[in-house]
Amino acid sequence: MKIATSAYPLDWLDSWSQYEDKIAAWVAEAAGQGADLLVFPEYAAMELSTLAGKEVAADLERSIHAVSEWMEEANALHVKLAAEHRVHILGASAPVMAGFPRPVNRAQLFTPQGLSGHQDKQIMTRFEREDWDIEPGDGLRLFETSLGKIGVLICYDSEFPLLGRALSEADVVLVPSCTEGLAGYSRVRIGAMARALENQYVTAMSSIVGTADWSEAVDINTGAGGIFAPPDHGFPDTGVIAQGELNVPGWTYGDVNLEQIDKVRADGGVLNRLHWQEQPARIKMTSNISLV
Repeated sequence: MKIATSAYPLDWLDSWSQYEDKIAAWVAEAAGQGADLLVFPEYAAMELSTLAGKEVAADLERSIHAVSEWMEEANALHVKLAAEHRVHILGASAPVMAGFPRPVNRAQLFTPQGLSGHQDKQIMTRFEREDWDIEPGDGLRLFETSLGKIGVLICYDSEFPLLGRALSEADVVLVPSCTEGLAGYSRVRIGAMARALENQYVTAMSSIVGTADWSEAVDINTGAGGIFAPPDHGFPDTGVIAQGELNVPGWTYGDVNLEQIDKVRADGGVLNRLHWQEQPARIKMTSNISLV
């Protein structure tokens, strides 16, 4: 398959039709390049808060509700575009009111057949916990699709090995991200590469880029698209299938052969995924030895 992963700038929107046109243009561009799977970033749906005006967009709590109210229409738009262009789309994640005490950070995966399923973020960053009060939602899911088995680790989730391991049956794990500075972007990128190494699957990272001074939540953004693999037979020695230029808006494309994933898992230069289960026994043998 060909994966397209985005470096996506947020815009001020004066109308819903402006958002429709923007998303349609982005999807059409990637589909026109032969992409089968498109990945939008974490919290990129926050631009929908601008439809409620400057005061709402600038308010952490009110902006959540403004975005959540638009997600039914946004999901319908993505269903339409996925079917029209015959592509799979991971839509931009959004804070949504979904029957939990507080909003959850939710990304929706859409198929060309009109089907969809959601993945909620599992572990909140300090900003989400301490300032924004976003909470974890539903657990991890593995999506069976016509492209293969797809998992999603939203941004910070990619930095936790056990979450990556829970999706070890995946062929591809998508990592939509929203990071303020270079350090945050680097953490998520390193996490995505580490999960690809450990579990011998492909990871695809998307990012918000640029500034959105109308929002306290997504005002400064640093990132790039990237597609990563285990550095093993049939994949690049660096583990980097494709890497976008930092903070430059647009799509980054990479071709992925799912048969190669199976080959690496069965007979790679190393077998990290298979040998994972040996770790507990080795940890038990750990002891402290004083050399003072």
